[in-house]
Amino acid sequence: MADIKKNFWLALSDSPNVMIGLSEDNHHHEPMRAHLDKGANGEFWFFTTKSNRIAKCGKASAQFSSKDHKVFASLHGQLVEETRQELIDQHWSRQVESWYEKGKDDPELIMLRFELEDIELWHVDPEVKGLVKLAMGKNVSPEEMGEHSKVEF
Repeated sequence: MADIKKNFWLALSDSPNVMIGLSEDNHHHEPMRAHLDKGANGEFWFFTTKSNRIAKCGKASAQFSSKDHKVFASLHGQLVEETRQELIDQHWSRQVESWYEKGKDDPELIMLRFELEDIELWHVDPEVKGLVKLAMGKNVSPEEMGEHSKVEF
C-alpha cells in the first residue's frame, strides 16, 4: 500500500490539477490547481476568491487522474480556510499572482487547505498476461490491471 500512496503523491506533484467541490452542494466540481508541501502528509492547498463556491468550506471531495492515466484517485476531506501567512508566502508564485489584480493584498484572495480524510486509489499497471487478454478480447481480472487501495488519514 505504501507504493500506491507514494505513486499518488508523485503523480499529483507532476500534474497538480484536481476537480473539487463541496459535498453538500448541488454544484458540479471545478478544476483547481493544488499546491503541495513535501512535509505535509494528508493536506494540500488552493488559492481562489472569496466569491468562489468552494470558499465557504466544509466537507469536500475531489477527483484526480494522472497525466499518463495510470493513477486515479477519489478524495474525501475537509476544506478549511488557511490563515498562516508563511504558507501563503511559500506557495505564492508569479502564476498565482496573475489571477489576482492586487497580488497578495487582493481583498478577494483566499487560500484553502484540503485536509484529507480518505482516498480511494487505483494504479493501472497491467501485467503482460492482462495486456494479452485485453488484446484478445478475453476477460481480465482487476488484479491483472494494477493495484486498488483505500487509504485513511
